[in-house]
Amino acid sequence: MTPKVQAFFDPATSTASYLVSDPATGVAAVVDPVLDFAPASARISTGSADAILAAATDQGLRLAYVLETHAHADHLSAANYLRERSGATVVIGAQIVQVQRHFADLFERDDVIADGRDFGRLAGDGDELPLGHLAIRAIYTPGHTAADVTYLVGDAAFVGDTLFMPDYGTARTDFPGGDAATLFRSIQRILALPEPTRIFVGHDYLPSGRTEPRWETTVGEQRRGNIHIRDGIDEAGFVKLRQARDATLAAPVLLLPSLQVNIRAGALPPPSPSGRIFLKLPVTTN
Repeated sequence: MTPKVQAFFDPATSTASYLVSDPATGVAAVVDPVLDFAPASARISTGSADAILAAATDQGLRLAYVLETHAHADHLSAANYLRERSGATVVIGAQIVQVQRHFADLFERDDVIADGRDFGRLAGDGDELPLGHLAIRAIYTPGHTAADVTYLVGDAAFVGDTLFMPDYGTARTDFPGGDAATLFRSIQRILALPEPTRIFVGHDYLPSGRTEPRWETTVGEQRRGNIHIRDGIDEAGFVKLRQARDATLAAPVLLLPSLQVNIRAGALPPPSPSGRIFLKLPVTTN
């Protein structure tokens, strides 16, 4: 069965979020929503998330889930904001507990309980959730992080950062819990799906030679044309290429603020006694 998919692209973070629904029943899910954050002023706003809510309302959709493909390091998640306004269940891969433990220790945040309870549902490999007459199937696809999940809904696969458009390639693997060989094997699971399967990526960073963002491709297009992992590239070749590229990459601009929020399912840290909310900034001196 074919779900309806509507994309919402955030130019500030090059993030693609999705509203996916069962046309027969109007039951819907949101994938990887963005909470707007201005780093210079530390100001949070909700325009991107509100646009998704407005689209759902206009189409008469009922939001059942917010699907997080992983704990993002490049944008803050609006999962909690959408949960508060719609009652949707926030879903993430069960391995998020490993990520929570690591970053709760890094930021010395004792307000993070590293057992996944901040999320409404922890999805294991192969778990299914009903979406009207459709089903959402979780496919464990680690490598970018330890907790990445691809969500398969009918003929649509939401891959997060695991794969990008064919002319941009694949996810970086130099974050804690990341691993290039693991990413290669995870991507093989995606590329084993039928060739017409639609793939919806989590970002489009506009490679040289292209000026318009894109976020939808297919398994067949990835197998024939992905610059990192098309048919004919073996695991050793991919690992060498991926590790060499990772060595040239800077940390994402929003890495430190986003992870403190995203390991809490998009919820901000609790306020201080004065009522103000603070994000921590670990400083490296060597």
